[in-house]
Amino acid sequence: MNSSAMTAPSPSDVGVIGLGAMGGGMARSLRRAGHKLHVFDVRPEVARAFVAEGGASCGSPAQLAPHCDVIVSVVVNAAQTEAVLFGDGGCAGAMKPGSVFVMCSTVDPGWSAALEQRLSQQGILYLDAPISGGAARAEAGQITMMTAGRPQAYERCGTVLDAMAAKVYRLGDSAGAGSKVKVINQLLAGVHIAAAAEAMALGLREGVDAAALYEVITHSAGNSWMFENRMAHVLAGDYTPLSAVDIFVKDLGIVLDVARASKFPLPLSSTAHQMFMQASSAGHGREDDSAVIKIFPGITLPGSNAPDQGKTK
Repeated sequence: MNSSAMTAPSPSDVGVIGLGAMGGGMARSLRRAGHKLHVFDVRPEVARAFVAEGGASCGSPAQLAPHCDVIVSVVVNAAQTEAVLFGDGGCAGAMKPGSVFVMCSTVDPGWSAALEQRLSQQGILYLDAPISGGAARAEAGQITMMTAGRPQAYERCGTVLDAMAAKVYRLGDSAGAGSKVKVINQLLAGVHIAAAAEAMALGLREGVDAAALYEVITHSAGNSWMFENRMAHVLAGDYTPLSAVDIFVKDLGIVLDVARASKFPLPLSSTAHQMFMQASSAGHGREDDSAVIKIFPGITLPGSNAPDQGKTK
């Protein structure tokens, strides 16, 4: 079901944990919407830079929690979310009863459902709310959120979601459904990036002009959003990580774990996962996910004068 978030009185204070490419933009969108921000990042200098334009920097999630009606967590994975909530300096024990924890990471749906139950025992509401859209859309408050949770959670954080997202999909009344849809999205995203890289690599191997190939494909039926976006990085020879290779090692791993639990075959996802694993093991794990193209041998990538740049180590 596609809907905008429920309208609710604006919480007086919102916490954001994790000020990376997505979290930083989401926090700035919340600040523009008039929410009072309390932020935490493991890099203190990043938090200090954020609050230079408004907000309060906190030394730990636990320090942030008592001030906030809603806490938005934008960390990498389930392990980091566990640490944010229950680790040393975690926020779960310090959150106000009836406040909401909004979990934006890509995680196993079963883990998310269990977390809802665990937080409920402490009087904390929970929203399963993975995100998509990239850093530019986060900065503009235009991300997509795939959410699921109890009606009371939506009632408490409706305007918070609206400030961050162009689309808030409400997919169920209990946690897990949002993460299931995000897992399927990541299946497609990872396979599309891998396929785009394979197509561009073949073009380079066959001596096709890379810019011309990009122009033709982006105006033809074979185009995809991932080809258009990620192969632009390859043409520029810029592998600065907006979303890293290792993100898809993780996310496609979750995709395969979910399918394995129900003995469901995913041949394309399995192959794409191996491609990202190969790129990571060759030393490209922290580069942009378009660097998966570097696994292909015998090609010279744009921006490089070295032949066989695509050869694995």
